[in-house]
Amino acid sequence: MRQPIELFHNLKQEVLLTYQKHYPYFEGDWKTFSSQDIQNLIGLIETGVKQTVSEKWIYTHLKPETNEKLPRKDMLDILSQWVGYSGWDEYVFKHKATETTTTPKAKNSTKRRMFWIGGTVILGVAIWFYVVNGSNTTQTIEVKNAFTNAPIDSEEVKAVVVENEVETPVTIVDSKLQLPSEKDSATIVLKSPYYKDKTIVVHKEANAPIVLQPDDYPMMLKGFMKSDIKDWQTRKEQLQMILADDLEVIVLLKDNLGAEYFNKQEFSERLIVPSVALKKMKVVDIQSNADNKIHFIRIIQE
Repeated sequence: MRQPIELFHNLKQEVLLTYQKHYPYFEGDWKTFSSQDIQNLIGLIETGVKQTVSEKWIYTHLKPETNEKLPRKDMLDILSQWVGYSGWDEYVFKHKATETTTTPKAKNSTKRRMFWIGGTVILGVAIWFYVVNGSNTTQTIEVKNAFTNAPIDSEEVKAVVVENEVETPVTIVDSKLQLPSEKDSATIVLKSPYYKDKTIVVHKEANAPIVLQPDDYPMMLKGFMKSDIKDWQTRKEQLQMILADDLEVIVLLKDNLGAEYFNKQEFSERLIVPSVALKKMKVVDIQSNADNKIHFIRIIQE
């Protein structure tokens, strides 16, 4: 009979499968579960069971391939409820009961069913690939800075097409959105750590640039991280102005080695003196509070 930690690993897989029902284009695992996927999952859980799961908890308990300790029961209850159970107790009971009643015939039936499901999925992916790649008609729209009118670096902005509450990523090449042009219009949501979010309806054959308005404090932060300013006292004073006292910074380490956490003081100390390591950090998410001060930053270590 499986131990609770094994059942938790099983629950983690069910969480992924449930997530894929909402975001069908996600075909990875916890190892490839991105920071955006984490934000999506947090929102789905809050909507579905009216409970909150922190980003730090997900990095600690869901992202790792193996877990040595079982998480707190209240968190297991939340995940169990989100995948369709009343709580962790029912999840454990039903899965242990399934183990004891499964016969070889049932196992064979399950294998046959999974074979047919797998075949159907492969066929569906093949059809989708053919449809998407069978058409060479692509609508390109440039994304620009509203103040400077300069193209925005493709790595600094993400875009999705929203249809029936399903988000499909949009490819951005040379600062231009690559949109399929078979539809008369599409709702596009653009997000960037340095620019204000924008939702726009793009009509077929439209070619006017999409302009994004820079967000002042994140732009200042970008300057601190990329420039060679030597006046540490000036940096220190300006950081005090733009960073919230309850600032949280998560740095995702290379090669899936986990993440580091910094508060305002710790992060400010890194920014005061420019370094090669600092310039290699890529900001992927910045969030501000009601006073417009930065209170959350997510960074990828390149």
